[in-house]
Amino acid sequence: MKLFNSYTNTVEEFKPIDGNKVKMYVCGPTVYDYAHLGHARCYITWDVLYRYLKFRGYDVTYCRNVTDVDDKILKKAEKEGKSPTEVSQYWYKQFTNSMKSLNTLCPDIEPFATKTLGEMISITKDLIANGYAYEAGGDVYFRVKKFPQYGYLSKQPIDQLESGARIEVGDLKEDPLDFALWKKDEKFGYNSPWGVGRPGWHIECSAMSRKYLGKTIDIHAGGADLIFPHHENEIAQSECANGCKFVNYWLHNGFVTINKEKMSKSLGNFLTIDDMLKNYDANTLRLFILTNHYRMPVEFSDEALTSAQAGAKRLTNAKQTPINEELDITTTDEYKAFVEAMDEDLNTSKALAILFDLATRANKDEKDAYTILFKLGSALGFTFEKASLSDEDLTKAISHVSEVLGQEFSSMEEIIELRKQARAEKNWDIADKIRIALDESGVILKDTKEGTTIEAKG
Repeated sequence: MKLFNSYTNTVEEFKPIDGNKVKMYVCGPTVYDYAHLGHARCYITWDVLYRYLKFRGYDVTYCRNVTDVDDKILKKAEKEGKSPTEVSQYWYKQFTNSMKSLNTLCPDIEPFATKTLGEMISITKDLIANGYAYEAGGDVYFRVKKFPQYGYLSKQPIDQLESGARIEVGDLKEDPLDFALWKKDEKFGYNSPWGVGRPGWHIECSAMSRKYLGKTIDIHAGGADLIFPHHENEIAQSECANGCKFVNYWLHNGFVTINKEKMSKSLGNFLTIDDMLKNYDANTLRLFILTNHYRMPVEFSDEALTSAQAGAKRLTNAKQTPINEELDITTTDEYKAFVEAMDEDLNTSKALAILFDLATRANKDEKDAYTILFKLGSALGFTFEKASLSDEDLTKAISHVSEVLGQEFSSMEEIIELRKQARAEKNWDIADKIRIALDESGVILKDTKEGTTIEAKG
């Protein structure tokens, strides 16, 4: 299996530190607002990596943190007259619900920054003791120039970083490049050896990854926007505190863009996951993201999502047959081709082509095609359950068709019978009105050899 390592800028053979055990850390959310499509890109991408590593037989420990102490959270709390804890807990629940709706697996470990303060303080004390950090007026800063490899991940020479750096009014830094490990904050802070304050953002991930995964980990992943300064700073403080290599493989996903601009809350051009799921199901959003290579930017458009929706339906509407649990898919050509694609730095577009071919063959009743489709598709996080219709959904659909046609129907069977009669008499106007009205109600009629079935649109 080969992965592109952002640190070395090359595709490398993946070799875990300890046999088949994999320690994987992903930078999680700062919980103060709705998750958007950019977050979906990030967490679906690493959900697929997590699933695929397990699919290939690795014993994975996946840690994704929650930043629940941050300037943005504090601003929101002040604006709404709430405590920072109330704000972070509310938005953490919203984030969790959004991730569940996208069918992403829960991480094995999900630590909160506020529950890991002791480790952050401990690392900061070590850095001060070893001359890598210093206290200044209740703040603690990291001495960037004490770490010669600074800028290697982001490929930014230190002289270029220096030219763009500046000291803000009130800063007590020795050097403009130095970054905060601890910030004085007497209003919302916590007790520390340097007075009441709170951690800098970067130290949070160093502390949580060390506590739960160890000093050196296999994979650290996140969005490309985190390369600098967040991941660059993580490397500096972790390696200086621990005296060893921090991460073996750095992985970064590309942005979701709108009109060639990165989607972000600060630009105000973001689409929330919850809003997207009102019009498109989780399989559609997953397919939209996986159609493109994870390192490339994805340009959002209604056309692209409509195309993804059609593709997702091709997969999930494939003719379903009982899963052959006795089939060893590792012996099949499709499995080998799928693994070859995914082992090529997670080439999901090539893997999807294999799934589409299997869907076509399943519709032709080819033996075991659906079983292989189901198992390979599940490794990418697709769900194959047919969306169910509640009694309320059916009642609304019947009512809508009655309104459109101007005649009362008491059951879906009556509507199906009228449609059958209209088609037999080539009364396409009535047949089309029924089809359109049902589609508007979220209902699809499917004609099979056994008769007409009712399915939820999805």
